[in-house]
Amino acid sequence: PQALSVNELQEITDDISKLTIVHEIVLNGDFKLQAASFSPKSLENRVKETLHKAFWDSLEEQLSARPPDYTRAIQLLQEIKEALLSLLLPRHNQLRSQIEEVLDMELIRQEAEHGALDIHGLTVYVLGTMARLCAPIRDEEVRGLQSLTDPAQLLREIFRVLGLMKTDMLNFTIQSLRTHLQDHTIQYEQKKFQELLDKLPNSLDRTREWLCKAAAEVSVSSSQPPPHPAVSGSPAAHSLGAVSSRTTVPSLTSVLNRGYMNLLCWEPGQKEYPETLFMDQARLQEVQAQVNQLTITAAVLLVTSGTCGSTLCGSPGFVARLKRVTKVLLEGLSCTRYEEALEDISDQVLQEVSRTLSQLGYAAFTTDQCASLKGQIKSIADKGNAVRHVIEQRIHSFLSLFISPGGQNSQKDFPKGLDPIQEELLEVGRRFGSVIHHNR
Repeated sequence: PQALSVNELQEITDDISKLTIVHEIVLNGDFKLQAASFSPKSLENRVKETLHKAFWDSLEEQLSARPPDYTRAIQLLQEIKEALLSLLLPRHNQLRSQIEEVLDMELIRQEAEHGALDIHGLTVYVLGTMARLCAPIRDEEVRGLQSLTDPAQLLREIFRVLGLMKTDMLNFTIQSLRTHLQDHTIQYEQKKFQELLDKLPNSLDRTREWLCKAAAEVSVSSSQPPPHPAVSGSPAAHSLGAVSSRTTVPSLTSVLNRGYMNLLCWEPGQKEYPETLFMDQARLQEVQAQVNQLTITAAVLLVTSGTCGSTLCGSPGFVARLKRVTKVLLEGLSCTRYEEALEDISDQVLQEVSRTLSQLGYAAFTTDQCASLKGQIKSIADKGNAVRHVIEQRIHSFLSLFISPGGQNSQKDFPKGLDPIQEELLEVGRRFGSVIHHNR
C-alpha cells in the first residue's frame, strides 16, 4: 500500500465511477439513472426532510411577509433557469435566448428591490417552457402544477418536476450514446484500467489468486488422459482450452476460460471476487443462481421421467406443469435452501403424477413408489447426487461454448436430456457469453 493524498484518492474514485457507468450502460440495456432515495426511517431521510422543510418554510415565510422578501425566491429562480437551460438541445437557440431574456437575473433583482417582481408571471412562463421541453410521460404532472396558487408550494413542485425532467433527459442521452459507446468502450475501459493500475500497482491480488487457481486446475487436467475419446473430441473440451499432455505450460486462453467457468461455482461469502470482475459481480452471480436453478429443475424432471416412464411424461402438458411448479418453488432461493424447497417440490410432483395417472386411466402409484420418487427428488439437494452432478456437468460444458473466443453454439451442441430447459439455458448462455466476451 502506498500513501495517497486526498486529491489522488478523489481522482481514483472519479475514474472508477466513470468506468463503472460506461460499463453498465453498455452491458445493461435497461440501465437508467434514478433519483436517489433513502429508507423512510433512515437517518439520511430524516436529515433530508428536516433541512428541506426548514428551507421551504423559510421561503413561505419570506413570501408571506409585508413587504415580501424575495431573497430565497431569487435563488430558486436562478436554479430554475439553470435547470431549464440544461434541458435544451443544441438546436434550441431561440428558446435559449428567450429564457435568458425572461429570466434575466439582474433585472429580476432590480424588480425585487423596487417591489415590482411578478412571481406569478415568471412561474407561468416557467410552466409553459417546461410543457414544451418535458417528455410525454411528464405532461400530466406539468399540467397539475398549473392549479397551484400558493407561490411557495408552486416553486417547490416546479423544482421537483424539473428534477424528474433532468433525469429523463439524462436517460435519453444515455440511450443515444449507447450505440456509440458499444463501438469504443473496450478501448476506453482498457485505457482507464491501465491508468488505475499505474496508480495502484498492487491492487489485483484476488485476480492473481483466481487465475493461479485456474492455471493449476488446467495443468492437472491436461496431464491426465481424457476419460473417453468422445469427451476429448467434444466442442466443450476444446472451448475450455484443453491442451495436450505434452504441453507443460497451459495456454493463456485455457487458464482464462477455466477461471471464467469457475465463476459458476463461486461460493458466496467465503472468498472475494476478482477485482477485475467487480463491475459484473451481480450479473455473474445472477447467472450462477439461474444455472443452479436450471440444474435442480432438469434433475427433478429427469428423476420423474425415469420413475414415471415415457407414457406419463409424454402426456400433453405434464412436463411443462412440473417445470413450472419447480421453477416457482425455487424462485429467489439461495442454494442453501434447496433442501427445504425440494421437500415441497416432491409433494407437488406426486400430486401432479397422481392427477395425470387418474386422467389417463392408470392405477395410482403404490406407497413404495411414492416414497421412492419423493426420496429421489429430495436427494437432489445433495451436491454429490449423481443425477445432479451429471446435469451440472452437461450444463457447464454447454455454457463453455458461449465463452470460447469466436465460439459458436448450435442446436446440435445441445446436451441430451435437457430439452425441457432448452429455452432458458440458451438465454442464460447468451447472457453469460456477453459478459465474458466483453471482459475478455
